[in-house]
Amino acid sequence: MFEQIKHNMETISGIEIYPILSLLIFFFFFVGLAFWVFSYKKDKIREMSEIPLDEGLIITSKDR
Repeated sequence: MFEQIKHNMETISGIEIYPILSLLIFFFFFVGLAFWVFSYKKDKIREMSEIPLDEGLIITSKDR
C-alpha cells in the first residue's frame, strides 16, 4: 500500500514544497506560542489561577 502512495507522490510535480511548508507552519506556530506564553503578564496569570478558589464571587452571565 505504501508503494502505491509513494509512486503517486513521485509523479506529482512540485510536491516537495509541502513538507517544507508544513514544517515552517509547525515551527512558527510553536515559536509564536512560546513567545505569547513567556510575554503574558504575570498578574493576569495569577488572577486566572485563583478563579477556582474564589467561592464567594458570584458570576453572572450577560445572556440573562
